[in-house]
This record gives sequence, structure tokens and C-alpha cells, in this order.
Amino acid sequence: MRNIVELAMLIRGSVRLPGNLELVTEELGEGWSFVQSGDSHWLDKEIRVRGWHFNWIAEELLRSGVGKTSQEAIASALKLALRRVRGRFNAARVEHFGVTKYPGFFLARVKIIRIRFSRVGFCPCLMKPYPFRCLLRQRWLRSHAAKLQLQFNS
Repeated sequence: MRNIVELAMLIRGSVRLPGNLELVTEELGEGWSFVQSGDSHWLDKEIRVRGWHFNWIAEELLRSGVGKTSQEAIASALKLALRRVRGRFNAARVEHFGVTKYPGFFLARVKIIRIRFSRVGFCPCLMKPYPFRCLLRQRWLRSHAAKLQLQFNS
């Protein structure tokens, strides 16, 4: 297996790519592969040139893993983090990792960012199961704003 570095891109095995974009990949396991063709900036540019959208969620996923070597620990943590990436996201980027050596094993902490590229735009707020409740709460706050202002000003 290759050395895992920061800003490395991973894609799901079943991802649909735009146009004639072909990627050189190396399998990581569990349906994910490393993109060897380039880093996240290169892939972002290539996808946008073909008229698709490259969207990421700013919230990072953080997981820890252990191994006999530092790379085994990083790979273990990365696999645990990738298990938390839902199906609507078809790629991920290794944002940061840290490794600590203990007697007999290594502990790695990996942060990844979830990415989705598609032909149409993407709004993560509409993908959540509760936008209707948020709208009702906003309406309630607007209708009771005067009463709430009196309570907070006193």
C-alpha cells in the first residue's frame, strides 16, 4: 500500500466521473481507492472544467486508529473515518493526520473532509432530514420576536 499523505484524495469505487476524465487509482479497501492522478486541487479543477460541481462539507470527520507502524495506524484511522462517510458523498480528502508512538504500537488521528461531485449543484442543508422543522422554528421566532425581546431586555 502507498504512503498516505495530507491532501490525498479518495474516491468510491462506483463513482461516476464527468466526460472523458480517467483517474489512475490504487485500491484502499472497503470500496475506496486513492487517486494517484493528482491531489484535490487538480481534481477540483478537472471536474469544474467539465461543467460539474465539486462540493465539500467544511465539517471534518476525526477518527483514531492503531497499528504496528505509523502507516498502518494511519490506514486504520482512515478506514474508520471513511466508514462514516454517507453514500451521497463520493469522495473524501485527507485533511490532516497526526501520529504518536507508544511502546509497541502507533496511534494515529486522521481528519477527512467529505466531498461530492455531480452534474447538478448541491446544497447540504437540503440533504438533512429536518429542514421543515427549521423553517417552522424560524417562523415561530419571527412571530414571537417582540415578546422575546422584552424578556431578554429585562
